[in-house]
Formats: sequence, C-alpha cells, structure tokens
Amino acid sequence: MISITKLYCGSSASGDALRYQRPFGQRKPVVVWNCTSRCNLDCIHCYAQSGREQRDEELTTSEAREMIRDLAEFGVPVILFSGGEPLLKDDLFELGSYAAGLGIRAVISTNGTLITKPIAARIKDAGFSYVGISLDGARETNDRFRGSKGAFDAALRGIECCIGIGQKVGLRLTMTRGSVQDLPVIFDLIDVVGIPRACFYHLVYTGRGREIVEQDLDHGQTRSAVDLIIDRSADLHGRGHDTEILTVDNHCDGPYLYMRMLREGSERAVEVLRLLGANGGNSSGVAIGCIDSAGGVHPDQFWQSHTFGSVRERPFSAIWTDTSDPTMAGLKDRKPLLKGRCAASNCKWIDLCNGNFRARAVAVYDDPWMQDPACYLTDEEIARS
Repeated sequence: MISITKLYCGSSASGDALRYQRPFGQRKPVVVWNCTSRCNLDCIHCYAQSGREQRDEELTTSEAREMIRDLAEFGVPVILFSGGEPLLKDDLFELGSYAAGLGIRAVISTNGTLITKPIAARIKDAGFSYVGISLDGARETNDRFRGSKGAFDAALRGIECCIGIGQKVGLRLTMTRGSVQDLPVIFDLIDVVGIPRACFYHLVYTGRGREIVEQDLDHGQTRSAVDLIIDRSADLHGRGHDTEILTVDNHCDGPYLYMRMLREGSERAVEVLRLLGANGGNSSGVAIGCIDSAGGVHPDQFWQSHTFGSVRERPFSAIWTDTSDPTMAGLKDRKPLLKGRCAASNCKWIDLCNGNFRARAVAVYDDPWMQDPACYLTDEEIARS
C-alpha cells in the first residue's frame, strides 16, 4: 500500500506503523483469510472466483480458532476476513471477537451489500476495527461490475450504517478501463458522505481478473489515474479533511509519487524517499500472506495458484518460516532472482518496489521472477545512471 496522504500530504494514520516503523525483513505478516468461497454477487474481477455455492470444505469453527490462536502467538498484527463474502459466514462474529481478544487487529473486506444497522452494530460489538467496502465506480458502473442491480445503493447504505455508529469504514475501488472514468465521482462521494478512508487498487490478473486483463489500464492511463488520485487527495487535505487515501497493488506508485514531488520542488521529497525505503515495497511471502477457506497457505491473496501447505496439517507459523519451498525462500530474498526490467541491475527503484507484484508476472509470463507487466515507469525513469 502507498499512502498518498502520508507521503504527499504529510498526514498520519493508524496503519503507518505497519508500513514504515519496522525493518522489512522483521515484519510478521498481515494475513488475508478468505474465510468463505461463497458470495451473494458475481463480480467480473473477483480474484477468488467466488460464487453462490460453497466451493471448498471450509475450516470448521474449531479449526479456525486454532488457526487464529497460532497467528496470535506468531505475532500476526492483522487478520483480514475476506471471501467470498465474509458476512455469509455463520461464525464470523465469533471468530472476529476471538481474534480481537487475542490482540490481533480484526478487519473485514466486504461488498457491503448485507450491512444494515443491526449488522453494523454486530460488527462493532465483535471488535472489528475496520470494514473495507468495495465500490467499483458510480452506480451503473458498479452494478455492472458486480452483476447485480442495486449493489451500489446497498453498499453505500452499508458505508453509511457504519459511519452512523462510529465503526471505522473505508471504500475500495479496483481501477479498470470500465471504472477509471468514475474516479471524480467517487472522490465527490468521499467528500460528501465523509468516508474516512479510500483504497484504489490496481488490477491483478488472477481469478476472474485474468479474464478481463484487456480491461487493465495502459501505462499512460495508469499515470493519469494516479495523478488524479494525488490531486484529489491534496484537495481534500487542503480543505481540512482527514481522509486517508491509498493506492494498492502497484508499488511503482511510490517512485512515481517521489519523482513528481521532486519536479514540484516539494520539501517533503527527501522524507518521502526515506519512508518508501523503510516500507520496502511488495511484501508477498514476507509481510503479507493468505489462507484460503480450506486452509491452504499462499504468498498473498492474489497468488493462490501456489500453495505452501495447509493449516489443517501444520500451523501457519511453521509453514511461513519454512524456506525449504524455493518460492518461499525466493520471496524472502527475491532481488537476486528478479529478471527483465525488474532486475536489480536494470532498475534503480528496486529497494522501493521490491519487484512489485509477482502474481502478475506469473499470470503473464508463467515465471514468478519475471518483470511485473503493470510497471508503468519508463526505461529512462528506472535507468541506473
């Protein structure tokens, strides 16, 4: 994640400690748990390929509690309950409360359409510290992406229900050619509704997202979208809003932002370079991991084609620290393995980016160490002098 408001605007947020205050190799992973494969929507870009029916033999409540206990003892700072749609999981609130009671920050990633006032109250009472709700554009755009008329209004209602009871909530949008034109509308919505956090995701070509790879922005469109996000974030900040704005899943956003600040003569540029270095770039297999609904452990939520093991057979902590798997070992020290434009000898931003998203390299080149095709920096911008 690249915090535009932290880096460009100089404001702070609760997640900064995870991103900037501990050396890269010493971080324990944020764990995304795809706790169910069921979903009430049919999003065209779903990385988990969720559907109306349960696909896997999901972890039982007892198995899930044992997994969460191990995560707490291992020092995992955050568990993100994702899906599918986590609000379809009968034991969601019990398990969220259990995680929070063990000192793990429990958060939910949801389409938001099932959140009513009573559900928002249950989320808060269970101890979930944050709810991320997906809106992939204005009303017509979002409903088309989600395959359900009325999804936009239901998700917006969910956001407002959370805001109304003081439950921290945020908006998440995946940028594609079909949604990027709605960015100004989304920022207007953030402003009017008072949404305290928004994350703008770059498309990752996995799950059903692989079927719409042609909908990904080209490099010029990506640069324009990131510039718009920076400009609108600065506008919100300048008018006294404390909204946190982040971009997600493309770590070359960091160098791009830094180079823009240099061109603008920003006094914060030196500090931003230091913070990006402390962040360390992509952390799949290091500071972020994924557990699927059946217990399989993956490098991140988008790279579920590679499995390191199952929590039904070994604790997550044992799987995560076992570098006998060459992919796990490589992710923990990947720079010597990276190829193409991402090779350390080719790119001067390697310490800020760490090779960006390996899942996209696998999807396009079938090679986890090849360049990330979504890097939009020019050859001149990455060249070592």
